[in-house]
Amino acid sequence: MLSFVKHSSASSVPTPGVAASIAERDILTTTLPNGMKVITEAMSHVRSVSVGVWIGTGSRRETPEQNGVSHFIEHMLFKGTATRSAEDIARSVDSLGGNLDAFTGKELVCYNTKVLDEHLPIAMDILSDLVLNPAFRADDIEKEKGVILEEIKMDADNPDYLVHETFTSNFWKGHPLGRPILGTRETVRKLSRDVIAQYYGEIYTPENMLVTAAGNLTHERLVALVGERFEKVKKGGPVPNQAKPATHAQIALKTKKELEQVHVCLGVPCYPIPHEDRFICYVLNTVLGGGMSSRLFQNIRERQGLAYSVFSELNPYTDTGCLAVYAGTSLESAKKVVDCVLKEFSELKQQTVPAEELRRAKDHLKGSLMLSLESTSSRMSNLARQEMHFGRFFSLDELVESIEKVTADEVQCVAQDFFKSEDIALTVLGNLNGFKVTREDLVC
Repeated sequence: MLSFVKHSSASSVPTPGVAASIAERDILTTTLPNGMKVITEAMSHVRSVSVGVWIGTGSRRETPEQNGVSHFIEHMLFKGTATRSAEDIARSVDSLGGNLDAFTGKELVCYNTKVLDEHLPIAMDILSDLVLNPAFRADDIEKEKGVILEEIKMDADNPDYLVHETFTSNFWKGHPLGRPILGTRETVRKLSRDVIAQYYGEIYTPENMLVTAAGNLTHERLVALVGERFEKVKKGGPVPNQAKPATHAQIALKTKKELEQVHVCLGVPCYPIPHEDRFICYVLNTVLGGGMSSRLFQNIRERQGLAYSVFSELNPYTDTGCLAVYAGTSLESAKKVVDCVLKEFSELKQQTVPAEELRRAKDHLKGSLMLSLESTSSRMSNLARQEMHFGRFFSLDELVESIEKVTADEVQCVAQDFFKSEDIALTVLGNLNGFKVTREDLVC
């Protein structure tokens, strides 16, 4: 027998400066007999429905020889099933005016669709068919290798991507988090049908899969649709946990003579996704380089004109994370940009953030949060990530209150924890022409 679990996520205490009438999230959860969870959030004021099938492990699960197989399988699931050709799949949702998409990350894979509420049964049939019944035809595999090899080449021609990929491979050196999601040319060429089918069978199991949906729908209806299609999927073995990766404070200077700019990526370890101080981390990142009013943007771009693009970003995972700064600049200004970033690190450690600046950062975060949850697709994604990382759901009131609670002293303490000279990793990519940076230069 299936049971529906109602999640009440309204906060009873209004947050100062925030409207007290933020609606309660109408979230329900059902676990199918085979262990697969179905989670919905009803949004009666819209006419669309977004549905996602989430796989609990991405490229982080791969061995060195398998590198790229998660992403390869994502591609292959769109190449056809026993009853649908690749063209049938492509046309099926297009003809409804909806969309069908997928992505692979380090720790998850998602197949998702967005359609009008009246087309939910058709969309669910298509989505479940491609996830559960891939053909994995040998000729399609060989063709798709060519497609993905071109994708790898395309990314290699993108310096923004390449500097981040180089930084990541050094920062998480020796661990799957440091390997490219796409794989390498060598590993992709060597992927066989047997390897692909075996990996699919091990990972695409009900206890490692989750269906989330948001929009104009009823929970009972979606559970029935999912149950018809996924209930007979047999349980698999548990996906083994991986050891927490170590971080490496390496300096990598990579010459690519054809580039006009020098691309700089500088980072330090930060908190994992579920860390209790994650909201302090969000505020710190916003102050440092999270928008046009951030310190990095104002000081490096606006006041000194050293870069067009400069920002900081958080890359948190289940058990670890990285706070990274990126800037694109000239060879002549590269050292100065690095020095400016280190100066911002130092100031955040030594001085508390002024009240007005802290207020701006909090308002920026709250606004981004509210706007990000306006669509059915973003709500659908939010449900999955909260279930996977927290096992519970947060109301907007709770999230806003957590942001509001952050103090300037807490931001300073986290900055002191993060910004340690011995933990700083640096990657510089471009026509370096003798450019050098040493560990002694990276002091904050």
